[in-house]
Amino acid sequence: MANIYLSLFFFSISIYSVVHYVLFSSKSVTLVALFFSSDIGFITLLIGPMLFFYTRSIVTDKSNLKRTDIWHLIPIGIFFIIGIPHLFMPWAQKLQFASEYLNNNKVLVSEFSKSTNSPVPFLLMFFFRPVYIFIYLAGSVVLFVKHLRFRKQSHVLYHQKFMYSWLTILYALMLTLIVSHTAILYNHYITNSPTINNSIELIQTVSLIGLIGLMFSPFLYPSILYGLPQIRTIEQIKTSEPDSLINANPDEDVQNEDKIEFERKELKLEEAYLNSMDILIDSSIKAHQPYLNPNFNMAMLSVLINIPVHHLHYYFKEIKKQSFTEFRNYLRIENAKKMILEGKSKSLTLEAIASQSGFSSRNTFLVSFKKNENMTPKEFLGNLKN
Repeated sequence: MANIYLSLFFFSISIYSVVHYVLFSSKSVTLVALFFSSDIGFITLLIGPMLFFYTRSIVTDKSNLKRTDIWHLIPIGIFFIIGIPHLFMPWAQKLQFASEYLNNNKVLVSEFSKSTNSPVPFLLMFFFRPVYIFIYLAGSVVLFVKHLRFRKQSHVLYHQKFMYSWLTILYALMLTLIVSHTAILYNHYITNSPTINNSIELIQTVSLIGLIGLMFSPFLYPSILYGLPQIRTIEQIKTSEPDSLINANPDEDVQNEDKIEFERKELKLEEAYLNSMDILIDSSIKAHQPYLNPNFNMAMLSVLINIPVHHLHYYFKEIKKQSFTEFRNYLRIENAKKMILEGKSKSLTLEAIASQSGFSSRNTFLVSFKKNENMTPKEFLGNLKN
């Protein structure tokens, strides 16, 4: 879910940037008419809540929404309703307003509200957006700072701590974007100074380039998508495995320990947690054989062993050094081999064995078998007969 919030955040930022360019930099009457009098602006209000939800899910390691979170979306719904009259304006009237806007935006902002019978003044709608986003940015920063104060108790996986820097850069760029956008709005509709506007736009361009860089950073560094996975105790993962798994005490006083000793303890704790995941996954796979279900995925494994999906992503990528799909197909191939060795191939076709092993595609079965055994299923069966 955290990555869904992040995706919606970047999507909203993209819409925000396009709308901003069209209204303040573009000289195209058609584009201005399309965006100026459309109801697309409400999407940009998602920036704040999505940033807040993402931060909360990262620092608490819990991504599920609460019932009260519906309140965060009410202003977005209100702005969508307010913008509905703009959608039904005749296209000729939209073009007329767009042309007048490009010639004299100060006069138009008041006339536009009158013509659409909008209950909210045009400028208030425009200035509300950066203020609204800033409030959520401030809330996100507060959550992040609280987490930093108590991060010794949270036991974040050691190799994910670069996320602290990533989040700090994200907040800094967002703050720069909000401040520069507010300044551009004020200058564009109030003072209208070309010199000031050029300077502000330069700052905003830099912040937008930075945010675009962050948008593509998960493609270069996929571990960003793991967030800040926090080590869980035995009680948290609700299992009765051996005592050697984890025996963490989050209230342990580490204030007087030096940094090296603390990091050594964290690495030992992390190793114990990852070992416990190994044992949990292995025991659950043997007990339930979930891979025989053609729909078996990482989310189902997460529910089975009560460990968050992003922890499992980290485990397979950084510890197992293989994808979940490779892990699942290996288990299915081992099951197919077992069935063949037990003589099931005498009464079942290879396709039937593949299906009963969890494969929904004959081609996937053949490719996976070849990859794991360096031979085809028929060659494997032939070797047994010989």
